[in-house]
Amino acid sequence: MAVILITASCAIISTNLLVAAALLKILFKKKRQSWCFVLNLAVADTLVGVAITGLATEDLNTDGANNNATQSRSNMAQSRGRCLLRMTFVSSPCIASIMSMFLISLDRYAAIKMPLKYAQRSGRAVAFWALASLWVCAFALGFMPVYVPALQSDLYRGFCDFFSVIYDVGIIILYSVCFFPVVSVFLYIYLDILKIACSHQRQILEVRQAGSRTSEHGSTSDHHNKLKSPYWSHVRALRTVAMLVGCFVLLWCPFFITGVVKLLCGGCQLTQLLEGYLFLLGLSNSLLNPLVYAFWQKEVRQTLAQMFSGCKRKTRQQSGTGGSAYLTHFYIIYKSMIQNYNSVPLWSTKSQGRGFTEHQKQK
Repeated sequence: MAVILITASCAIISTNLLVAAALLKILFKKKRQSWCFVLNLAVADTLVGVAITGLATEDLNTDGANNNATQSRSNMAQSRGRCLLRMTFVSSPCIASIMSMFLISLDRYAAIKMPLKYAQRSGRAVAFWALASLWVCAFALGFMPVYVPALQSDLYRGFCDFFSVIYDVGIIILYSVCFFPVVSVFLYIYLDILKIACSHQRQILEVRQAGSRTSEHGSTSDHHNKLKSPYWSHVRALRTVAMLVGCFVLLWCPFFITGVVKLLCGGCQLTQLLEGYLFLLGLSNSLLNPLVYAFWQKEVRQTLAQMFSGCKRKTRQQSGTGGSAYLTHFYIIYKSMIQNYNSVPLWSTKSQGRGFTEHQKQK
């Protein structure tokens, strides 16, 4: 299990840092609050990868401790406290990642539903306070088992698991109360946006039909472009957010649904399924988020291509010094040939051509 966790953490950290670098370049160019929220999602997913490395090291430490003699009570208490902190460090960035997707969806929804108010109220201050409140809520919910003893479990026996240090019933109820309303709001947002998109498409068709009837086609097409361009830019960005939300629902819903089944069915042994498989499935969402942005978002894809092309160009310049010397030598020879050709007098060729034409006229 430790090898799987280390591999997953390396993949999550590397992909999210790469996408975060591309998002920083885009943010310096466009300076929109929506890109701040997307960058915050990449940062949260990177922290998830860092927290998974802590789980891997804890797994290795517990394996070594199980091979040794039985631990004393003081060592057991220390390892239990360390395991509890590890689990809360995993939970907090996961909550921040989920809340970041929720914030991105609300931002896109406001840009489509209320474009004038969104343009007036969006800015750095709104983005700062939104992100600050997001991280405060994420750490407050994630570290709640630390400062609420009722959420702590006494089942720890030296092996660090999520439900061995955290009371399963309490934490499942707490997270389910936060999870299922968020999913409901997601569904409402996208159904409402689908309704808005259908009405807007109907307006575009009416404008096209009016343009085909009138002779002033230029003014009608200008009006159609003004009507279409700002709206569909937000819709294209929302497609990527819809992919993110879809992956989030598919990967996290099994964990929460199984947790609710565990609460309702007291005799069902679902702890191993929740801890060993479904929780890791939910953590893999932090790996899919940067991949979705790298493949679906046009700006991110172009920026990544520019970054990779710049790295290739630098490596070619550093490693291919011999080839570049040959190219510069060839360029000098070619330039000297062009200069010699331009220095040849053209009157001789012209006179020969003139004499040839006079000879043809005499014939």
